[in-house]
Amino acid sequence: MKRRESEYRAMVPFRPFLKPITYWWLYRTTAAGKFVAIGFVVSAGMGAHSVQIPIYRLFSLLLGILSVAWAVGFLMRARLSVSGGLPARAAVGQAVRGDFTLTNVSRSSVRDLSAGFFRLSPSLRESRSDDLVPQLGPGQSARLAVELTPWKRGSYVLPPLCAFTTFPFHLFRTTARTNAQEASLLVLPWFHPVSDIHVPLGRRYQPGGVSLTSNIGESPEYIGNREYRPGDPIRRMDHRSWGRLGKPVVREYQEEYYCRIALILDTFVPPASRNAAGSRALRGRWSALALSPPGAGPPEGYPELEAAISLSASVADILSRGEYLIDIFAAGPELYTFRAGRHIAHFDNILEILSCLDACKDNPFTTLAPALSDELESISTAICVFLDWDTTRQEFARRIAESGCSLKVLVVCQGGSAAAEAKGWGIPDGSWSVFSPEEIRSGGIETL
Repeated sequence: MKRRESEYRAMVPFRPFLKPITYWWLYRTTAAGKFVAIGFVVSAGMGAHSVQIPIYRLFSLLLGILSVAWAVGFLMRARLSVSGGLPARAAVGQAVRGDFTLTNVSRSSVRDLSAGFFRLSPSLRESRSDDLVPQLGPGQSARLAVELTPWKRGSYVLPPLCAFTTFPFHLFRTTARTNAQEASLLVLPWFHPVSDIHVPLGRRYQPGGVSLTSNIGESPEYIGNREYRPGDPIRRMDHRSWGRLGKPVVREYQEEYYCRIALILDTFVPPASRNAAGSRALRGRWSALALSPPGAGPPEGYPELEAAISLSASVADILSRGEYLIDIFAAGPELYTFRAGRHIAHFDNILEILSCLDACKDNPFTTLAPALSDELESISTAICVFLDWDTTRQEFARRIAESGCSLKVLVVCQGGSAAAEAKGWGIPDGSWSVFSPEEIRSGGIETL
């Protein structure tokens, strides 16, 4: 991949000059302007090899139109005040709309006013609308709507909103001076809610009881009163019962047993898959230099990883509806550990963690196993979402099973060999499943 990157840079010696030209051609020039510009270049080329007067007149006419359009747009550049914005979060594949109010603070009127985002990430596509303000006088305001459709999860920094005018000939987009600022957009992973999940449940004593699952002090379960014994804490004395019975009485509590589930997400992508994805990204850069429109389609990444993240979101969604304590372990470039459930966090917080995960370059199970070893004594069930089934993952699952935890394995891969290997290893039926990325993406999974 590094060799291809160096070849790509060596083959583009004029890259600093192509960048502004590409920006002007993609964003600042309208469809009509591109047609006129192409006609201007063709007439200039034909005029250089011919002395025919009609070609010279066409060249002069197109040159005059382009010059007037650029000069008028530059001289009548307006100043606008922008307010409003997009929501802070969105979901993959779902359009998000933002309403903006544009106020003309200049001394002259602005004609043919529109708004949009320039230089967006290829993973964000702007749904171009026909919103156009024919004329906006000094001090007047107008509302314009902008829609974005994200095609990939992650955290994005949006460029400032560009307010532009195509006056006078609709050939160029002349940007106005605004107070717009950069904004952030968090794109959550897409997932399909499942109706049921088979979890091999078990209950273990949790040191600290319910206080681990609540952010409001200690709240063990009250089971009754009994006589005072030497060594009982004074704060548990029941003074009303002491007054009625005439002898010391204390309240008795019992720590609660409940199910604590570990959701373990595998993010290790082999080098071969990363090289294939890098080749697709490289082809995408060449298409941008070839002046192709940005955001032509959903960007390609790691299908197995994206499907595994969607499946993990589905598992966390149905588990968050029950009385479970969920621990999420995700090995990305860094080890993410997050606890949710039982009123200490919401499902939205889980989606935020999943939206920012990236592929892991090195095998993470050497790092993940020691981090889990201290937690296995109190974990009741472990749900592993693997991207494949090999020796390291098998050994990792065996270590979890030997610690006394109930185990459920979900494998996301293209082939069916993982199912046979998992069955041969001795995992009972119902505790393992194999899904393809296409099956998860289609939303056809109802039970796990």
